[in-house]
Amino acid sequence: MTVSLRLEETLEAELRQRLAQDGTSLSEFIRQAILEKLERESQPTDPYILGRGLFGRHASGEPDRGQRRKQIMRERFHARHRNG
Repeated sequence: MTVSLRLEETLEAELRQRLAQDGTSLSEFIRQAILEKLERESQPTDPYILGRGLFGRHASGEPDRGQRRKQIMRERFHARHRNG
């Protein structure tokens, strides 16, 4: 596939300088940029899926804890004030 692309002069100059520093061809740079973009967009964006390996590591053993949070806080509050 052949692609034509128009760049502003300053962007083109910056790109050519970067390519010269890295010793990379323009074609290889563009191929790599396209691959990175495609990979990034194919990854899930759902926060739960992204953090799945982190969630539940320190589980409380109470599956309904999130639903009972107000009750739990009330119980802790009353327990603290009864003992104090």
